[in-house]
Amino acid sequence: MASFVIEGGHRLRGEITPQGAKNEALEVISATLLTDEPVIIRNIPEILDVNNLINLMKKMGVRVTKAEPLKSQVEITTDLCFQACDLNIDYLDSDEFIQRCASLRGSVLLLGPMLGRFHKACVAKPGGDQIGRRRLDTHFQGVYELGAHFHHDERREVYDITAEKLVGKFMLLDEASVTGTANIIMAAVLAEGQTQIYNAACEPYIQQLCKLLNQMGADISGIASNLITINGVKELHGADHTILPDMIEVGSFIGMAAMTRSALTIKNVSYDNLGCIPSTFHRMGIELERINDDIYIPQQDHYEIQTYMDGGTLVFADAPWPGLTPDLLSVLLVVATQAKGSVLIHQKMFESRLFFVDKLKDMGAQIILCDPHRAVIVGHDHIRPLMASRMTSPDIRAGIALLIAAMSAQGVSTISHIEQIDRGYQDIEKRLRALGAHISRI
Repeated sequence: MASFVIEGGHRLRGEITPQGAKNEALEVISATLLTDEPVIIRNIPEILDVNNLINLMKKMGVRVTKAEPLKSQVEITTDLCFQACDLNIDYLDSDEFIQRCASLRGSVLLLGPMLGRFHKACVAKPGGDQIGRRRLDTHFQGVYELGAHFHHDERREVYDITAEKLVGKFMLLDEASVTGTANIIMAAVLAEGQTQIYNAACEPYIQQLCKLLNQMGADISGIASNLITINGVKELHGADHTILPDMIEVGSFIGMAAMTRSALTIKNVSYDNLGCIPSTFHRMGIELERINDDIYIPQQDHYEIQTYMDGGTLVFADAPWPGLTPDLLSVLLVVATQAKGSVLIHQKMFESRLFFVDKLKDMGAQIILCDPHRAVIVGHDHIRPLMASRMTSPDIRAGIALLIAAMSAQGVSTISHIEQIDRGYQDIEKRLRALGAHISRI
């Protein structure tokens, strides 16, 4: 098991470019299963979760090769060509497939394209972050509405899903699940007739998935709204698609600059797709400036959390897009520990995601954990810095939050189980060292 050793208290300086978006990558790579023609996906992040999905698809028989770079490309990115022309469908029944799926949360995104094109899928109990129960009801209910049949194999803890044919219909989702919406869209593009998904997720990554599918020959309208209409087509063809920058990385770097009191430029952020992320940090008192498609964060020795107009304590709560993404709440929580003022963090979606605050309290942070979903943070205004500690990363987002805390702390911290961080952040220690951070992997 690897660990990070971080000497805190060093200011950062320079420029950093966010990687391709993890959540979009998992969706659009899965979508390449919907055609037997080559599909090129560009700006793929080289992170553990994405690499594991690609390796799983290779085992299924997908041909994966390097794609020719675009002449207009300035940055060196990972561009791959996927061709699902000779899949081994029997592999879905193997114990190896089940074991691989069970260790990879993103494997659930194979359900929609496999069912849509081959009318057969297998879903194992998914792995991933230890942040509480993450149900699959929306995925299952959506494809059931399209005509899928389920058989639960209790011994192997898997669902075998089949369909003689899929037929479109109107459905109202019980929650605006991002991966649930993605799976239903991918199943519906090859279904007979029209499918309408109301209360659909409309995150930029869902928009990107729809744009890719339309480029492949699908007929999807209502993109960027919560009512998506899909007219089924007979078949899809190849396409060339570029993944957006990862908005969670952008938010992480903004928080990192604030906590270490550093001047930092974040390059090529796709600002128009960041939603309320910049304004949320502004409400934390953090200055940032948009320069074309970059974000510049000046050095700030102090930042003060705003209050409501009546003087009440500010609340940050996760909400469906265009609300605040739950993946940034851990970063906002850490940044608040050195702000001036107080804030309530309300994590509605996952019941275990705030439990990492005990590690921050050990570092000297002033946090009251009200219940599994809410925490009140009283900031120290950089007057009383956090102290170094030994920590374990419980999940991707808590892991990067602890890393930010360690970079601002006095002394040398150790974070173990950093495989969790590797699942979402590409070469993070090398990229931070280039900015002046004192961090090493052991």
